[in-house]
Amino acid sequence: MSELDTFLHKLKIQTLFTGKYDAQNAIITLHAGAGGTEAQDWTQMLYRMYSMYSEKKGYKTTILDMLDGEEAGIKSITFLVEGENAYGYLKAEKGVHRLVRISPFDSNARRHTSFSSFEIMPELDEAPEIQIRPEDLKIDTYRASGAGGQHINKTDSAVRITHLKTGIVVSCQNERSQTQNKETAMKMLYGKLAEKQEQDELKVAAELRGDIKKIEWGSQIRSYVFQPYTMVKDHRTGYETSDINSVMNGEIEDFITTYLTSINRNE
Repeated sequence: MSELDTFLHKLKIQTLFTGKYDAQNAIITLHAGAGGTEAQDWTQMLYRMYSMYSEKKGYKTTILDMLDGEEAGIKSITFLVEGENAYGYLKAEKGVHRLVRISPFDSNARRHTSFSSFEIMPELDEAPEIQIRPEDLKIDTYRASGAGGQHINKTDSAVRITHLKTGIVVSCQNERSQTQNKETAMKMLYGKLAEKQEQDELKVAAELRGDIKKIEWGSQIRSYVFQPYTMVKDHRTGYETSDINSVMNGEIEDFITTYLTSINRNE
């Protein structure tokens, strides 16, 4: 690709970021679906994929909250991705990701299907249109686990905030102090409420157009097949590749830009 082609490609990509929060950093949560250890291992694989994608983009990732699996993998993980248009790019990944492979945890070498969900919100210090009243919050503290050293495990530094009006729950245990964890959790809450508001607005617009299917974010968006053949296919756009190793090593830019181009074309 020539320098001119590269410039034009970057210019085209920039036109995709027209959302209110696209320029913001992104806070992502991965949840293992049903399936025990296999689903938890899949969640860890996805975290590695997004970490490698972020590194290739020059983004910084920081774990905010994590719950390890009993035997292997991750039950859930929340992490911050910092960089230009991080939310704009990664919002394309929201939904359920499906894995099909011969499980390394199955002594009979059977094929298993596992699921993991991807949730995302913009990182916001505050949002003028989002009003959070103190009486709408339930704040709990608890002893942190995982990374952080001895200090973090001996004090109730982790913070969980429940927004009573919506039922939204956020938590953070990565920071060294309860105050810092509370500040980060409040950013997460602003982001969750802003993302919910944006989705509610999209839903109303889609209902008016009679096209509600375009915003069914929670549905299965992509399949990753390791056996009996290799394929990664996005069910929203039809884009696919057989190079599953590259995808798992963070080469997902084509999936993201194809999806963003398709939704901009349909708006």
